[in-house]
Amino acid sequence: MAKSQPDLLYIGVGGHAVAIDPSTGTELWRTKLKASTFVTIYRAGSGLFAGAGGELFRLDPASGDVLWSNKLKGLGMGLVAFTSSDEVASFAALQAQRAAVAAAT
Repeated sequence: MAKSQPDLLYIGVGGHAVAIDPSTGTELWRTKLKASTFVTIYRAGSGLFAGAGGELFRLDPASGDVLWSNKLKGLGMGLVAFTSSDEVASFAALQAQRAAVAAAT
């Protein structure tokens, strides 16, 4: 049975974006982005974004295909940093709420 895209683990390593099945550790796809060794990854809704060597990429979460890229001209070749996702913030808020309920009982 194929995993749905939200169930996949996306990592950046060695100039690549990689999709992993978290239950088996199986690599599902690998996309070379740049010669940079450090790749940042950001998942927002149905979008998957990666930063490498000062360039921003939008990837297809199912295949790893590059949908578009932006060289971010004039900003150098450094690290592309992303904000945290709303899903992470929502999860943290839910955990805090559960802890408060548990403490009250």
